[in-house]
Amino acid sequence: MPCPALPDGFDLTDPDLLHHRVPLPEFAELRRAEPVRWMPQPHGIAGFADDGYWAVTRHADVKYVSTHPELFSSTLNTAIIRFNEHIQRDAIEAQRLILLNMDPPEHTRVRQIVQRGFTPRSIRALEDRLRARAEAIVTAARARSGPFDFVAEVACELPLQAIAELIGVPQEDRSKIFDWSNKMIAYDDPEYAITEEVGAESAAEIIAYAMNMAAERKQCPARDIVTTLVAAEDEGNLNSDEFGFFVLMLAVAGNETTRNAITHGMHAFLTHPGQWDLFRRERPATTAEEIVRWATPVNAFQRTATQDTELGGVRIRKGDRVGLFYASANHDPEVFADPDAFDITRDPNPHLGFGGGGPHYCLGKSLAVLEIELIFNAIADAMPGLRLSDEPRRLRSAWINGVKELRVTTS
Repeated sequence: MPCPALPDGFDLTDPDLLHHRVPLPEFAELRRAEPVRWMPQPHGIAGFADDGYWAVTRHADVKYVSTHPELFSSTLNTAIIRFNEHIQRDAIEAQRLILLNMDPPEHTRVRQIVQRGFTPRSIRALEDRLRARAEAIVTAARARSGPFDFVAEVACELPLQAIAELIGVPQEDRSKIFDWSNKMIAYDDPEYAITEEVGAESAAEIIAYAMNMAAERKQCPARDIVTTLVAAEDEGNLNSDEFGFFVLMLAVAGNETTRNAITHGMHAFLTHPGQWDLFRRERPATTAEEIVRWATPVNAFQRTATQDTELGGVRIRKGDRVGLFYASANHDPEVFADPDAFDITRDPNPHLGFGGGGPHYCLGKSLAVLEIELIFNAIADAMPGLRLSDEPRRLRSAWINGVKELRVTTS
């Protein structure tokens, strides 16, 4: 098999690259020629004491790694594939308290507790309130005269309000969660002038806020998910620290990812007007899944090999980092017919936008799908003639496929 034609030093986690585009042509070349490929990096540039990682680009291999936590750990180096090169090791290890960065059996214990808040019954109980919120968000945006930022006015609002509804955060505090979560992930983007230290401080703010909520519910239980998760620790519930880190994860996994899926989805509709016309007429039930496949809000997570093993015919050594590139998996022609087409009727659609299965499959998938369906139904009803007024401005990030501004107009 010939070697892929990539420039020397090309790195799929380079935030300068991802600031401008998702490297779909390079992913296609890697899948064709070397689907498990060693990607060298300058020593320590990602915050780890090593010289690179294995890039995994085929759907089948991403799924294999995701479903074998005994071989590929989330805990050893966390799931974040690239930190700032100046981060200290103890700061990385502190992130092991987040569910995303746990391995079984600890992951199993915590997930069994927190999934109480994501039962079908819990999500159905939110639907009417979130529908009303989606309609109110779009109505307010429609009242704007001239171009407006779809991210700020529409895409960010429903995920934030959904989290507030889910865990009982007062709606007036949602802007705090938005600000803190933005700072947590924006340290690679010079426009925000956010340092690693500011990101860590913002994470600490979210954790403290959540721990205070947990302490209040232990004193005065209420009929909400916080009480369900923390009120009786001796019955297998979360302690205050665990609840704090759970909310920290929600601030990214439940906010940033859904917000970016909605933004990328709107951009896809506005650049594929035939699909927008189809959605307005028929509202296919398959729409949200295709939006997530197309958007793939997380560029990559990583795992670390727990022992010498083999993947895709390549020998992986114990301690090597392995990058799971979800956008590549979601464009794999061995799995998806015409993968570069945005097709809201695609069915089946076994995309990996919610993870590759296994213990870390997205806990909030049902909520995310509901939010996407509700917001696009509201937009189609109230703003069917929405148009782009400028190209999206992308976030400079090694692991989030983010859009920080999307200018649109109703006129």
